[in-house]
Amino acid sequence: MPTTTSHEIRAKDTLAIVAKMPDPAANGAPTAAEADVAVARLDAMAADLRGCVILAADGSPLAASGDPDAWGEAARDLLTAADRVAGEEVTQAHIGTEDGEAFAIRQDGYALIAAAYRFTLASLMLFDMRAVLRDLLRGPDAPTIREAGAA
Repeated sequence: MPTTTSHEIRAKDTLAIVAKMPDPAANGAPTAAEADVAVARLDAMAADLRGCVILAADGSPLAASGDPDAWGEAARDLLTAADRVAGEEVTQAHIGTEDGEAFAIRQDGYALIAAAYRFTLASLMLFDMRAVLRDLLRGPDAPTIREAGAA
């Protein structure tokens, strides 16, 4: 009986998984209504969330848990500062202060920025944010990341 190495199996599975994933660009830009659902979804997932905003590729707020203009301005300032410190455009940022924590992720030109209470589990918050943004960009008809993994 021939032996199959785990690397061979992983390569075959990875190609199959990637082939089943829809192309985010093919879905068009998310609508404001879809972004509102994404904000509500993150709020339901993350118990320590104070609020968040989703920025479109042009930097304008698509949806926010509060005043979109105020959230949009603060989010752009946070991303600009993170980029300046890193010396390049960041894909992920986590800033902690005495009063709370801020998180930012970018994907395909869009950004999700969130504020949370102090001592939030950063890895869980970033995971939830990434899942919400990824599902938003995949489109409303695509299965969620969790549903796709179960298939």
